[in-house]
This record gives sequence, structure tokens and C-alpha cells, in this order.
Amino acid sequence: MNFTVEGKPAFAYTAAHELDAAKPTVVFVHGAGLDHSSFALQSRYFGYHGWNVLALDLPGHGRSEGPPLPSIGEMADWVVEVLNNLKIQKAVLVGHSMGSLIALDAAARHPQRVERIALIAVAYPMKVTEQFLDAARRNDFAAFDMHTIWGHAAQVPLGANPNPGMWMYGDNLARLRRLAPGVLHNDLKASNDFVFSGTLQCPVLFVLGKRDVMTPPRAAQALLDKLSNSKVEIAELSGHGLMGEVPDATLDALVAFLRR
Repeated sequence: MNFTVEGKPAFAYTAAHELDAAKPTVVFVHGAGLDHSSFALQSRYFGYHGWNVLALDLPGHGRSEGPPLPSIGEMADWVVEVLNNLKIQKAVLVGHSMGSLIALDAAARHPQRVERIALIAVAYPMKVTEQFLDAARRNDFAAFDMHTIWGHAAQVPLGANPNPGMWMYGDNLARLRRLAPGVLHNDLKASNDFVFSGTLQCPVLFVLGKRDVMTPPRAAQALLDKLSNSKVEIAELSGHGLMGEVPDATLDALVAFLRR
């Protein structure tokens, strides 16, 4: 679906369905350097099971025109502006990694627009190593390698993929190669600099990968301590890329959470 936000072209995958005011809406927000296709299975499922789906391309990513927005707060406001433009009063937000911080911030500052949030592979604070930031700043391909290798559990390049025909390393690198220079560094810095000082009224689901080296489950504890109305699901065999590494377990957790 192509639309305009603040005078610039933007894109969201809708599972080939028109938006219907009678249906609930779920918005998927991707992680640093990625795009709407990160949520391929999950967004398609909800689109065919009674939901409006918006799997977004943030500005400067995928099919949405840049430049990228430099802070988590500005990205969260942009997501709310998408809801305004499409005349959606309230939505569920599902975020991955950087996208989870965007969902968190949007829910805290725009509580009347957010029913509940699911935070996939979240950490707080979401600190990024200086080596990673520096490589991304220089547009060095090593940053793509770090993103890809650290972003998946160690067994990913060695075994069969639960998604037939999918190569997770190659898929991730292909997304990153499409980025304009500076976009990955923008996203990493925004995540690194984000400070959460708000409160949440809505229910929260944490979906965490036990083998995640980028945002290990222990790194979500500070956020869990702040949010009383929350539930945690741990995927035993997954790293950071839960939507591709354990797609069914991720989907099952979301389905159960959104049925409540």
C-alpha cells in the first residue's frame, strides 16, 4: 500500500487487503536497517485472519522515501502520523529490536492510540558497541556482517531453515545492501541513544530469543521491572531474528496475546 506521510511517499504491506474500519489493526515496525518484509509470515497471517495489517517501511527503508528519522521519538511520532493519515483511531503495535523501542515510545506518549504492544528482541538500554557504530558510520560492509552474524543464533548457517527456500544470512544481507549510505548508522545510533522515561497503561508482550547475543533476555530485565502489565515468552532455539528463526513460535505468541 502506497500513501503519503508529511508530504513524502511511504509504503506498508497490507497482506493484499483493503483497510476496513470495522476490523482491528495491527502495525508491525521493523528493526534497524530492515523493512516490512521482516514480518512476512506474521503480517500475512493476521491479514488473512480478520485484522487490518500495516507492516511499515520506516522513512529511508524499503519503499518509503528518506531521509531516515534520527531519533526513536521521531520514528514513534511518524508511526502515529501514519495512523492519522489512514484514519485509524487505535492499533496494536508489534516491534522488532529498534522497532520495539518505537512501539514502546509510541505507547507511552500516545496512549489513546495504542491498545497493546508486543516487543520482539528488545533490550533496555539498547546499547550498540562502538565497533559496530563505527563500521556503520563509515558504511563499511563489516557492519552488515556484524548485523547478520550477531543477529542470528549460532546454528542458523548450519541447519535447515523452518521457512522452505529461505537463506536467513543472505536474506538479511540483501536488505542491508539496499540501504542508502548512513541509514544503518542512523538506526543504530537512535537505538543506542534512546532513553525511556514514560509509563505504560496497555498490556505488553515480550518475545525474546534465549540465544540472542544482540539483545539477550537478561537485557530486557530493566524494562520488565518498569512494566507491571507484561508477559514474557522465551524462544529456546532463537537468536535475535525471531520472526525468521522461529516463525511459528513467534506467530503463536502474538496470536495468543492478541486474542486476550
